[in-house]
Amino acid sequence: MALAPRAVVVHRRTELDDLLDQHGTRGQAEFFLRTRGRTLDEVQTRHDLQVDAVAAVSAAIPVEWRRGGVERADLPRFVFEPGDILVVVGQDGLVANAARYLDAQPVVGVDPEPGRNPGVLVRHSARSVAGLLAAVVGGTAAVERRTMAHAELDDGQALDTLNEVFVGHPTHQSARYRITLDGLEEWERQSSSGLIAATGSGATGWAASISHDRGRPLDLPGPVDPTLAWFVREAWPSPATGVSLTAGLLGPEARLRLVVESNELVVFGDGQEADRLTATWGQQVTVGSSARALHLVA
Repeated sequence: MALAPRAVVVHRRTELDDLLDQHGTRGQAEFFLRTRGRTLDEVQTRHDLQVDAVAAVSAAIPVEWRRGGVERADLPRFVFEPGDILVVVGQDGLVANAARYLDAQPVVGVDPEPGRNPGVLVRHSARSVAGLLAAVVGGTAAVERRTMAHAELDDGQALDTLNEVFVGHPTHQSARYRITLDGLEEWERQSSSGLIAATGSGATGWAASISHDRGRPLDLPGPVDPTLAWFVREAWPSPATGVSLTAGLLGPEARLRLVVESNELVVFGDGQEADRLTATWGQQVTVGSSARALHLVA
């Protein structure tokens, strides 16, 4: 007998949850906010919108289905099943946070605060979830395969990210390394503030800012384009370090390679610095497009 589908609701703690943990009572939290020119009403309103959206999504899951729930901080420890359908309730970044732990499971992004979030990845209202779940199971849902980035160390450790990969020093000192691209015979020694490689999903964020500030902005990829845009941040020209390899596009099969010449560099993505890889002196880091993709219900 086949198992019933499982819907997994992904959410994150609200600002009010964190304030109450930090200050103990609503009165103390309210006093803290007043000292910073804010009110508890604002925080409470956003909390209520999040709670109401999660409740509405949970109510929309058919009663005969299996269900699960996971908070953002627990994503690395949650065991997703191949047939899961994810309903992510929160900001666009929460979809990116979940994407790296998935393998083709469809994702429905729900915006609890329409008009406040960009809604690039969380496009749907809680009211539409019942119909979307039925469409996913029925095979009629429109699904975008959004490109992800892949970073791998020479010891086999790897991660996939939706927006961008960052390689740099853990304390924002100068990162030292040698860099090359597929097809080049020479390696360039560099000292910089690190490197990012962004997908089309990340092209509207950090990558767009860096590209804008360059004299010749790159034509950044789109969300389903398998190309990555990469940038070296603040490369330092010196007798020992060069600045000729600082930006470009990586096609689907192309790879960017770095050999670490610092005590350690960190590799992480989508702002999740705590869930990172650490590359020590002499290790190689390879960056390119991932074989995996985010399956976003559009």
